[in-house]
Amino acid sequence: MLLIRCPWCGPRDEIEFRYGGQAGLTYPPDPEAVSDEEWADYLFMRDNPKGPFRERWFHAAGCRRWFNAVRDTATHRFISTYRLDEEPPA
Repeated sequence: MLLIRCPWCGPRDEIEFRYGGQAGLTYPPDPEAVSDEEWADYLFMRDNPKGPFRERWFHAAGCRRWFNAVRDTATHRFISTYRLDEEPPA
């Protein structure tokens, strides 16, 4: 099992968390002005790198807060976690 460090609760077992997708995506400022292709790209197309990747996670069985994490997709190792109001680590 993986230990995931919640920024509020500390290290917890992975079964307490839910994956929330890629972090850092911004909602289109004017969705009505976006073409169907651009809207489909926003909704469905995500990066899929091998290596460090910024993700959103939800601590469902704990504090019930969202946070961001940097996780290595090749090893599943969590490199860092940080609150939504914090800058991502360098």
